[in-house]
Amino acid sequence: MKKLKVAIIGSGNIGTDLMIKILRNAKHLEMAVMVGIDPASDGLARAARMGVAVTHEGVEGLTRMDSFKDIDFVFDATSAGAHVKNDAFLRTIKPGIRLIDLTPAAIGPYCVPVVNLEQNLGQLNVNMVTCGGQATIPMVAAVSRVAKVHYAEIVASIASKSAGPGTRANIDEFTETTSKAIEVIGGAAKGKAIIVMNPAEPPLMMRDTVFVLSEAADQALVEASIVEMAAAVQAYVPGYRLKQKVQFDIIPEDAPLNIPGLGRFSGLKTSVFLEVEGAAHYLPAYAGNLDIMTSAALATAERIAQSMLNA
Repeated sequence: MKKLKVAIIGSGNIGTDLMIKILRNAKHLEMAVMVGIDPASDGLARAARMGVAVTHEGVEGLTRMDSFKDIDFVFDATSAGAHVKNDAFLRTIKPGIRLIDLTPAAIGPYCVPVVNLEQNLGQLNVNMVTCGGQATIPMVAAVSRVAKVHYAEIVASIASKSAGPGTRANIDEFTETTSKAIEVIGGAAKGKAIIVMNPAEPPLMMRDTVFVLSEAADQALVEASIVEMAAAVQAYVPGYRLKQKVQFDIIPEDAPLNIPGLGRFSGLKTSVFLEVEGAAHYLPAYAGNLDIMTSAALATAERIAQSMLNA
């Protein structure tokens, strides 16, 4: 079976975990090059041991390699600022190259595989939002397909140990990108995102809480939609699960909720509690926040590659 060759820019935690997933699980992709900027990085050393070509000269080093002419996909696991430069530079040399953006840069459209991947198969750059976005936006979308969503708020709690320098450098972008994607993909009129880095020892599993305020709706239909969506995410993130039953509160018209800056709302409040356990390919199982990003990126690229091979 023909496979499309890929390079990964960023030899840190996310890039290395993604490389291992591609080597173990990819059906339509072939790992070709690992790109870093630190010659002593563990990711580059591990890639070399696994038979993957490496360069420590960044994206410019990648474009100088003979194998670059055969690269169809580039995953960018660097930072938001670096991705803007990487995308522009790569397009000067190979305009039609496909980029999967694992930073919050959001040059291309937001992509959450179970919600809107099919609409974005032709895009040259797709953005994987954030770890919190990949975990929670499917739940907002699940409510949104049953009832109009006025407001959605998510809280992503991750182990401090699972937040590397790239994650820490992008905290502002995380909240802005996730909030926007809750609206654009999740279907909420207004979205809000909060991230908590918990320093507890032993490290805690990724937990996500989703609060959705919608118009009045049949609770059984909302719950069924959420359960169905969770199963769809589990297809590519096996450690994704509802931590407990979906909870509902009816907000009566004579006692509305007051959301600062938005006004008073009545209707149905839906609370969803999630846990994301990582596959522990390269990162510990508690690092579900990183695992869901690499799993979503791989699922996205696999589906795009499949459509390209079948064209």
